[in-house]
Amino acid sequence: MSTYSVNVSNLAPITTEQALHDFFSFCGKITAIEKEDKSAKISFEKVSAAKTALMLNGGTLDGEHIVVTSDEVHEDPVGHGSSEHPEGHPIAQEDKPRAGIAAEYLAKGYILSDQILQRAIDIDSKQGISSRFLAYIKSLDQGLGERLVGHEKTISGQLNTYVEAGTAKAREVDEKHALSKQAGDYYAKAISSPWGKKVAEFYTTTTKQVLDIHEEAKRIADEHKSAAPEPTTETPAEPATVTAVPIMKV
Repeated sequence: MSTYSVNVSNLAPITTEQALHDFFSFCGKITAIEKEDKSAKISFEKVSAAKTALMLNGGTLDGEHIVVTSDEVHEDPVGHGSSEHPEGHPIAQEDKPRAGIAAEYLAKGYILSDQILQRAIDIDSKQGISSRFLAYIKSLDQGLGERLVGHEKTISGQLNTYVEAGTAKAREVDEKHALSKQAGDYYAKAISSPWGKKVAEFYTTTTKQVLDIHEEAKRIADEHKSAAPEPTTETPAEPATVTAVPIMKV
């Protein structure tokens, strides 16, 4: 099976293979990590993941500005993914817009410069949004609209009419009908929120600015916080034993 690799250098002495896996998993499925001292080779299943990894050149990991290069040119395939997406399955990282992936990094607490964020915007503008991701967002918008609003209605379009009437009205409608709470994954919840149309436009258009990525990162971070379990005053139970799955080396 073909794999697509990038070379990572200037790693911090404390950076582990697990840290590399956590960092580069935002790009897509990793097939192997070879680490030696302050450098590593990361291999991905899909070429689009390797291209995303190259976008991260200059990003910060464990306090060091990493250098990401490749011995070959990685280009997205024409069309960047088929238009079909299995219903009920989460969207793959490889199919997401680069600006969206950059927002996920920021929401997780990683540091990416505005130069990298602009790089993500430029890639999306040049390559376009994957047809599979566009179909996914469209199906969510239409499916939620049909179920929660009415026939041939989109949830983002309906909520936008309330946003235009005022923020308070939009929040009132969302809380009354629990639209965003009925949604499943982040994208479904986001487009069902009072800012649904704005979120949908962020993920389906290539016209955006660095500030838009920072704003989407904040929305993702806020959703993660709201989804986190409430702290308890009860005596905590003993942590469960977790067997670590080793990262495959070549």
